[in-house]
Amino acid sequence: MLNTAILSELQALLGVERARADAETLALYASDETPKSCLPDAVLFPASHADVVAIVRLANRHRLALVARGAGSGNVGGAMPVTGSLVISFECMNRVVEFDPANRLVVVEPGVVTDDIDAIAATAGLMYAPDPGSGAYCRIGGNLAMNAAGPRCVKYGATRDHVLGLRAVTGDGREIRVGGRTTKYATAYDLSRLLVGSEGTLALITEATLKLIPAPESIATLRVCYAGNAAACAAVSRVMTQPVVPSALEFMDRHAIEAIREYGAAEGLPAGTQAVLMVEADGAAADVPRQIAALKTALTGEGLLEIQSGFTAADIADLWIARKSLSHAVKKIAPLKINEDVVVPVARLANLVNAVDALGKRHGVPIVSFGHAGNGNLHVNLMVHADDAEEMARAQACRDALIEAVLGLGGSLSGEHGIGSEKRGYVGRELDASTLTMMRDVKQLFDPLGLLNPGKKLPDA
Repeated sequence: MLNTAILSELQALLGVERARADAETLALYASDETPKSCLPDAVLFPASHADVVAIVRLANRHRLALVARGAGSGNVGGAMPVTGSLVISFECMNRVVEFDPANRLVVVEPGVVTDDIDAIAATAGLMYAPDPGSGAYCRIGGNLAMNAAGPRCVKYGATRDHVLGLRAVTGDGREIRVGGRTTKYATAYDLSRLLVGSEGTLALITEATLKLIPAPESIATLRVCYAGNAAACAAVSRVMTQPVVPSALEFMDRHAIEAIREYGAAEGLPAGTQAVLMVEADGAAADVPRQIAALKTALTGEGLLEIQSGFTAADIADLWIARKSLSHAVKKIAPLKINEDVVVPVARLANLVNAVDALGKRHGVPIVSFGHAGNGNLHVNLMVHADDAEEMARAQACRDALIEAVLGLGGSLSGEHGIGSEKRGYVGRELDASTLTMMRDVKQLFDPLGLLNPGKKLPDA
């Protein structure tokens, strides 16, 4: 429980309504989408950069751990409080500071909803390219913390690739500005890219200058059905080695198709469909048909059952129905989804899919896989019952074996969800001791007392 004198200090700083320690507020901010929770000692709602500076400096005086939070939509425990910590919710810092379409940039505070940035850009014919699945409600601060991505990442890159500059507060209360406002910048060390993806362990981002790009005139979609996972993965490799880069290349395995059929959302999929690719092209209206033709050629091969095309908004929506229903469909298998967003080199995607199939059978755990095939980023979902101890033990053994398989294929623990508290125990398997030591040295430089988001990202020494 927070010392009443410290709570009074915080309330004097922020006001009673923005420094809360009542039971209801603490419970509301005790977890993210991870099925675990830990009550913080207080929840703080800064409204400005100056508020954040003052909070961090007060925390240093009293040696208080600080956990930054956006919308709490992450699923790896990145915003999970630790015992005795203060949660800093950035939801009140939701201003668009500047929109500069002439220079194709926008400056925002961390509490701005991600899709709102794209909507603002669209008013000037521009686009904010990163498109995480939770974009309608997640906050840009959380995206920056985890280096979030989405389907368009295959063509346009992840959050990190669209950051020009940042304003932030280090763990010891120093105010820093990194990067700038231009797409070319060679003056300083690239600390912007260091902070993006650091999961709030190095500094608290209070303002971001983001790059915008011209929005495409036209989008078209292909739904491609195959007789097996191997045929679909072979098609992915063909697509990614020809000149036309799709704006999305999504994969669903046979277990995903089975779940969709059981859910009643597989109408239109031909009999025998065991894997589906969703492929999009975008660009100038006159050029999109050429792109689609080239993609169809690359997608055609052994095991192809059908290619359906959509060039209008209504047709595109119809083609996406099966994929959009998947999150609801898998809940009929089991109530808890252990999600691993592992990533491997694209040419080894088939090896990963085969390994996942084998592991599910070996450990007796239902696994549904789908994801961003063009990046080799597969969401491997172990479907389990949390109240079944024996099943949970099998799932943990399966998860351990999955990580070993991914690393053996030259892959990585996370493509876009981050490490958080849930995956930090595996980090030492991927990174060598010298690299971990250097990362801890960087952490020490930015956050000497170790107050920022303890228990996340880095494994215990």
